[in-house]
Amino acid sequence: MDAWQTHVKDCKDTEEMSSDRGSTKTQADVRPVLSGSSLHDHPHIGRMLIGGQFVESEGGWIECVNPADGRTIGRVPRGTANDVARAVRVAEGAQQSWAELSVAERATYLVRFADAIAARANDLLLLEVADSGNSITGMHGDVVNCAERLRYFAGLGYELQGATIPGRTDRLNYTVREPYGVVGRIAAFNHPLAMAVNGLAAPLMAGNAVVLKPSEQCPLSSTLLGEIANAVFPEGIVNIVTGDGAVGNALVQHPRVKRLSFVGSARTGLAIQRGAAEVAVKSISLELGGKNPFIVFPDAPLDRVADAAVLGMNFIWQGQSCSSTSRLFVHDAVYDEVVSRVTEKAKAIRLGDPFSWSTEMGAIISQAQLEKVEQYVAHGHAEGARLMTGGHRPAGSSFERGFWYEPTVFADVTQDMRIAREEIFGPVLSILRWSQVDEVIDMANSVDLGLTGAIWTQDIGTAMRAARRLQTGYIWINGVASNARAVPFGGYKNSGVGRERGIEELYSYTEEKSVQVFF
Repeated sequence: MDAWQTHVKDCKDTEEMSSDRGSTKTQADVRPVLSGSSLHDHPHIGRMLIGGQFVESEGGWIECVNPADGRTIGRVPRGTANDVARAVRVAEGAQQSWAELSVAERATYLVRFADAIAARANDLLLLEVADSGNSITGMHGDVVNCAERLRYFAGLGYELQGATIPGRTDRLNYTVREPYGVVGRIAAFNHPLAMAVNGLAAPLMAGNAVVLKPSEQCPLSSTLLGEIANAVFPEGIVNIVTGDGAVGNALVQHPRVKRLSFVGSARTGLAIQRGAAEVAVKSISLELGGKNPFIVFPDAPLDRVADAAVLGMNFIWQGQSCSSTSRLFVHDAVYDEVVSRVTEKAKAIRLGDPFSWSTEMGAIISQAQLEKVEQYVAHGHAEGARLMTGGHRPAGSSFERGFWYEPTVFADVTQDMRIAREEIFGPVLSILRWSQVDEVIDMANSVDLGLTGAIWTQDIGTAMRAARRLQTGYIWINGVASNARAVPFGGYKNSGVGRERGIEELYSYTEEKSVQVFF
């Protein structure tokens, strides 16, 4: 089974698509989308959702561009600090009534929301593919999982339990969990709809109201999501403010937003921490960048390693994933064979129309990101890495417009090279050589990021010891690119703080209150 077949199988069978309390969705639940050309003729005009009303902004408009051909496909309002202030005000006014609902009542709303998303899945998928440049196969999995994520948290809400603490016989000690009030969530561009829905599920189930800011690079599906949410939730519970960094800054620095979550770069995460601290003490969770290691021991099954290395690099997302295992550390004894196998796999990846189900890799999100990738490839050349494949914009009339780049593999990469140390967020895989276990662990831990990691060996003792030593928040052993639903996900070091998915995420949107009763 090659890397692409493995991905398609994961889309159908992964734990992410199952839940004890919800039904399983399959590929048949989304009707095929054949083309996004209708958006060129009839651009999608989105509006912000504030207090149950669809509004524009005094800030003007943001043009939305299809990364595959560079053509405008829609626009959304360029929100301002005033829009954020209004959204927070109405969210605060609506939140108390929402929190007073029972867990069962809030769960019912989330399930209705999931059903409504499933009913509009084809429309959401159309916007996702056109606005992000990602392939329809990858985006299909995101859309399907959105409904399942909501159903999962609807069931998980029953675990919002306090505790009784033993003490003296003349008093009772117990705890309760209460929502923060208004939660701010700032989403990334690589999984726009999934990030938006993920940004709503846990805080809503915990009793909060939400002000969501989508990425300005991929906001279209979030505006449609706002229409769906507005038909389900009470006014003011879900608010969506589109815009650029000014909207994000206003949300971060609003004193009434005591809980914030952000997915994006480490640099922006640091800025959010600084900005929030200027106005209030806030609870902040951050899922940030990664320069993630994939360590191959000499006894690893090399045919599976090659498939996994390509899959883990997330070429399906053009390498635009924080969890991409972009540093492939290969033992001397098998180095040449792994380099050869991985190179052939990368060469075989099919670039093309994101709306074709046979496409395996789409377009880079923007011209600026494309130029960043090109700069890093130039650094790789200049610093002496050996280019095995890729390294250029693809040839052919299909790629003359838009932001395209070939799957790229560098071998003979060393620790001092920039492509080995800095997150590229593009389709560039660096292969490094090692000979001693202590050496490869030190190399893997040498960067200031630590989101994910992969270890491949048939010796479980070796794997477990290496896993204990890696400074990353999520580790695969003889696997890659699979995130089970209830397993906490988050980073070490500058890759973030806090955990998402599962009970830890749900609890993080509550404050714990202790009560002592004297008899």
